[in-house]
Amino acid sequence: MSDRTTGIHHITAFARDPQENASFYTGILGLHLVKKTVNFDAPDTYHLYFGDASGSPGTVITFFPSSKARKGRIGGGQVGVTTFVVPVGTIAYWEQRFTELGIAFRHETRFSESYLQFTDPDGLRLELTERSEGPVRTDTYAGIPADKAIKGFGGAVLFSRDYLQTMDVLERVLGLAKVGEEDGFARFQSSAELGNRIDVPLSNMEWGSGGVGTVHHIAWRAKDNEEHARWREIVAASGYKPTEIKDRQYFKAVYFREHGGILFEIATDAPGFARDERQNELGRKLMLPEWFEPRRAEIEAVLQPITIEEPSN
Repeated sequence: MSDRTTGIHHITAFARDPQENASFYTGILGLHLVKKTVNFDAPDTYHLYFGDASGSPGTVITFFPSSKARKGRIGGGQVGVTTFVVPVGTIAYWEQRFTELGIAFRHETRFSESYLQFTDPDGLRLELTERSEGPVRTDTYAGIPADKAIKGFGGAVLFSRDYLQTMDVLERVLGLAKVGEEDGFARFQSSAELGNRIDVPLSNMEWGSGGVGTVHHIAWRAKDNEEHARWREIVAASGYKPTEIKDRQYFKAVYFREHGGILFEIATDAPGFARDERQNELGRKLMLPEWFEPRRAEIEAVLQPITIEEPSN
C-alpha cells in the first residue's frame, strides 16, 4: 500500500480533577502543558494537552478532566497501556524519582525490552522504556535534566475485543509492519522515531468501560490535509465508517471504531499548537475556538482554575 501512517499523533484519556491531572503530568513526568482549551463537544470540560515544549506529533497525551465523570474500567476496546520513551541509561533515574515522590511501579519485559510500569492518579496505565530513537529533549523541566526527560511516546498496548481484526487494521489499513510475536503479544512498527511500536495481546479481552482512568482514543498521523482526506477514503473503502473531517483547530481529525472496539482517529500534523499562541506562551491561557469566544465568560465561570508551577531550570 502507498499510504502508511508514520505512527501515533496523540492519545486522549479521561481524568477527574484538572489540577491533579496537570500537576502529575507536568510536575511528576515533566511534560509541558502545551494547550489549555475545552472539549469542543462539551465546552464545560477542559481539554488539556501535554507533550514536549512544542507539542510535537508523537509526544502529546491529552485529557478530558471532569469531576462529574464516572470511573472507567480498563479492558477490551481500549488502549490498555500508554508507553513513553526515555533516553538509554535513564530508567534508574526514573526509579529513584518515583521512589522519592511516592509513585509505585513495577517491572515488565516485552520483546526483550524492559518497562517501568505505573499509573497516574486516576489509574491510567502508563510505562516507560529506554530507546535510542527520537530526539533528546533540550529543556530542563520540573527538575528533570534534559538528557533524562521523556522524549515522547514509545507506543501503546492495544486491548482488543477481536485481536485478529485489530491486527488486520493496523497492518492492512494503517500500513504498520508486523515485526514479531513473543510471549502472547504481536508487535507492529511504523517509521516514525516516536510513537512507533504497537503491541497487541494475542487474546480477546472482555469489554472495558469508558470513564476516568481510561483512554478515549488513539490518533494516528497524517502529514497534511491532502493525505488526511485520502485516509478517510481508505478507511471507508476498507469497510469502516469514518466520521466527517472535523476541525480541531490544531489539527484536522477523522474518527472510526475498528472491529476490535478501539476508537481510532487520524489527525494531521499541521497546523500545530502555535497557531494561536506564541511558542514560549503555550498553555498559559485558556484558548477557545472563535465560535466559543462570545461565551468565554460563561465557560470560564464553570471551569476549575489550574495553576502550573513554573519549575526552575
